[in-house]
Amino acid sequence: MIIWSMMLDKFTVGLVQMRSTPDPEENLERAAAKIREAAERGAQIVCLPELFRSQYFCREENAELFALAESIPGPTTEALAAVARERNVVLIVSVFERRGPGLYHNTAAVIDADGALAGRYRKMHIPEDPLYFEKFYFTPGDLGFPSFPTRYGRLGVQICWDQWYPEGARLMSLAGAQILFYPTSIGWHPSEKSEFGAAQLDAWRTIQRSHAIANGVYVAAANRVGFEGPPEAGLEFWGHSFVVDPFGKVLAEAPAEEETILIVECDPAQSEEIRRNWPFFRDRRIDAYEPILQRWLGGDLA
Repeated sequence: MIIWSMMLDKFTVGLVQMRSTPDPEENLERAAAKIREAAERGAQIVCLPELFRSQYFCREENAELFALAESIPGPTTEALAAVARERNVVLIVSVFERRGPGLYHNTAAVIDADGALAGRYRKMHIPEDPLYFEKFYFTPGDLGFPSFPTRYGRLGVQICWDQWYPEGARLMSLAGAQILFYPTSIGWHPSEKSEFGAAQLDAWRTIQRSHAIANGVYVAAANRVGFEGPPEAGLEFWGHSFVVDPFGKVLAEAPAEEETILIVECDPAQSEEIRRNWPFFRDRRIDAYEPILQRWLGGDLA
């Protein structure tokens, strides 16, 4: 009963929407300052954007950029663990993880409020698109879709491209996550923005709101901002970090171009109320879903 009562406590999240410069040390210092600012404003769980310590290096395939990778624990997690202890905050910290020689992951470390490493999530879905050459750098994750108990609540984490897949959100929610965090680096190709930009942004927001609705959980996405790369071959990161409630209502959203810290209070009791009235978990047909484990069900094309 004590554990259940604790897990129903309200908690406050802080999303850091920031630019990244070419200088990793500068980015780390700026991230630490923004975490402190979020904590001063009441945040208890703070999420940084994907790969915040550098500019988004996956715009090109360059083996020299593997030098940006680091171990966990390592310089980034150790520096921010000190900030977590100092301000009594839980942190979601995106790291280019060097697991071993020639073996790298896109990883989110969860640091508890005492500075201890609560766990890590390794990005499961690895994209390969123009200016998003992530398969060159990252091995797909092998830790599944866990949820992490922390001082202020149980949370799930996925990373950017993962946010388009409903299966991970469902599994983290079934594992007890009260909120799903998505550290993100997503933006527009300059040549596509005028024609497709509004629809792309709307789809990104809609798919994540759907995870909240389908699972009765809070969802929070922390994106970067700023233009990175040459004018006609770079990416304009679109910001719009946001938090939605367990029925998909947008509680706060950042602008497209400005560095912003969103502070939002979350009440796990709202998940209980939503799930009682929209009992998707009750009505799931777990006896009938085995075919989803197949790659394709339509038969091979002639």
